[in-house]
Amino acid sequence: MSRSACLIFNPVAGQGDPELELDQIRSILEPEIELDIYFTTEEVDADELARAAVERGVEAIIASGGDGTLSAAAAAVVNTNIPFGIISRGTANAFAAALTIPDTIADACQTILQGKTRAVDVAYCNERLMVLLVGIGFEAGTVEKADRNAKNRLGMMAYILAGIQELGNLQKFAVEIETEDKIIQTIASAVTVANAAPATSVLAHGPAGIIFDDGLLDLTIVAPENKTGAIAATFHLFQTATAGTPVERDDIGYLRAKTFKITTEPPQKVVIDGEVVGTTPVEINCIPEGLRVFVPSVAEDIPTEKLEGLPNLTVEMKD
Repeated sequence: MSRSACLIFNPVAGQGDPELELDQIRSILEPEIELDIYFTTEEVDADELARAAVERGVEAIIASGGDGTLSAAAAAVVNTNIPFGIISRGTANAFAAALTIPDTIADACQTILQGKTRAVDVAYCNERLMVLLVGIGFEAGTVEKADRNAKNRLGMMAYILAGIQELGNLQKFAVEIETEDKIIQTIASAVTVANAAPATSVLAHGPAGIIFDDGLLDLTIVAPENKTGAIAATFHLFQTATAGTPVERDDIGYLRAKTFKITTEPPQKVVIDGEVVGTTPVEINCIPEGLRVFVPSVAEDIPTEKLEGLPNLTVEMKD
């Protein structure tokens, strides 16, 4: 593998001791890799540091922090063929889990040292990079409620408590979804478009597995009648995500496509890779094999499509 790399380190990520964590990273990597280390600050984010590294002609870029840091750094590396290393130190660590990268510092470093890379898809949502997923509606509200202070105090429990709180404000909205070959109209409480997603991102797991190098995106629609239905649907999604099987409920639908144009009435909050970024409408386009990542091999399932049973559903096939 490359013998030098730029390490972008977020010192405020996660709940650990950043000095000890950086020392551990250096102790494992520096015997074999010459590291050029840069720290994110409130003024300088991972995207800016990574773009500067690309301009310097680095051999590899390694990012260490939470999902937001990793996604921001990855944005600069897309379509450059520069290998990207991931050392997760955040709360959810969905980025690593979705790409089957170990979430401990020691094992993540060993993955980088092994030097095996894999080209994975990425996507752009309203011209912003998306490696994992876009959440519309319920998920965006949950992420917004789980702020940094809550995550620092409670860890993953912050997301669970935020989700319970968001259930109390569960709202339905009209949604129109346009792909390259059809237009879908229905009612939903949550719409998720995933390029890659761990099992913990349950709202993304309508299909039986999400493939991150197939040139396609997976959309899941959750449309419960009420709060009781929402709890049942979420539990079913958790079961299917864990088992790797497709959902079998009339209030959950899914499909695959290269592009999605999504409008809602009323406008809904949007979260991209764990960051709330605005409201609908959104346009999402897949970039096949846009990012080369240090990642172990992974077994994959093939998802299908199911829309039948969604409320007020219309599907118009395009010429």
